[in-house]
Amino acid sequence: MQNHYAIIMAGGVGTRFWPMSTTKHPKQFLDILGSGRTLLQQTYDRLLKVCPLENIYVVTSQAYSKLVETQLPDLPFKNILCEPARKNTAPCIAYASYKIHKLNPKAITVVAPSDHLIKKEDTFVKAINSCFEKAEQGDNLITLGIKPNRPDTGYGYIQFIDKPADEKDKRIFKVKTFTEKPDHEMAQFFMKSGDFLWNSGIFVWKTASILRALETHDPELAYVFKEGWDEYNTSKEQEFINKAYNICKNISIDYSVMEKAENVFVRSSIIGWSDLGTWGSLYTHLKKDKKHNASVGKNIMLYDSKNCIIQVPNDKLVVLQGLEDYIVVESEGVLMICKKQDEQMIRNFVNDVKVNKGEKFV
Repeated sequence: MQNHYAIIMAGGVGTRFWPMSTTKHPKQFLDILGSGRTLLQQTYDRLLKVCPLENIYVVTSQAYSKLVETQLPDLPFKNILCEPARKNTAPCIAYASYKIHKLNPKAITVVAPSDHLIKKEDTFVKAINSCFEKAEQGDNLITLGIKPNRPDTGYGYIQFIDKPADEKDKRIFKVKTFTEKPDHEMAQFFMKSGDFLWNSGIFVWKTASILRALETHDPELAYVFKEGWDEYNTSKEQEFINKAYNICKNISIDYSVMEKAENVFVRSSIIGWSDLGTWGSLYTHLKKDKKHNASVGKNIMLYDSKNCIIQVPNDKLVVLQGLEDYIVVESEGVLMICKKQDEQMIRNFVNDVKVNKGEKFV
């Protein structure tokens, strides 16, 4: 396991979980499920099962490095990599991969977002170990695909073709195409066809393979980060990274590499996964009462209310009467009450609050 590494991407803001998730304290640093562990801590706990502690790296915003330090006290401080700006997943992966590759040219990494929910952890561990094995066998880029259970338009989809006859793990397939968030009709077609999976955004590859792929398919981005080879793992690294992020483009790893490369595989998995992108997706994973209300908070009293999601601090008493299909969230002096069906408006609320009431509320 000494060649197994993990890169946790923890720089996002999570606007759609406002007012609980704010710029100062985004959702990956919150115990959004009321489990006693934040989403970042749960991701870290999971990855400890597939690689050693000293091989786990967290890439985050400079503004969140103290939060990472506080929430993951056992993680070596040098393993917290600070991005000076948010530039999407490709620069984040390029930075961490060049750094790790210089430390260990035999490294195989799992790359995972910090704010996803995975309920079946044992199945996840088995899937990742199988992907590690596939990565070790050759120049392979592997992504974890999730078997869809509904025609969701919020996820990217991966189409796969029949697996090679010599594949040891029968759940590993060659990737045919990537499709970004389709419309409802297309999502229904994808689901019925049976050869599409949700793109989880969790990847496994040798650092040598992803760096080769970046240099082949996005040489402009690769060059920016390769130029700092001599600075990685030295006192000059942060200074170099600050410059690199100033000039590199904002692009996802899917657009940068995955959609162009030929050597891409997907492992079909049923791991109880959700990217927890919205309050609605969180609702599906919380315990409900007899009237299908999902509550997080110790002092919530409901009357004639159903199908609601309520999230409030434990020290607040909340009494609700006569609500149906609503989101009710109280956090840090902000109360939001919104119809579940209109939750896509939360981003608009955040923008309006910023303009009319100032940054302190968002």
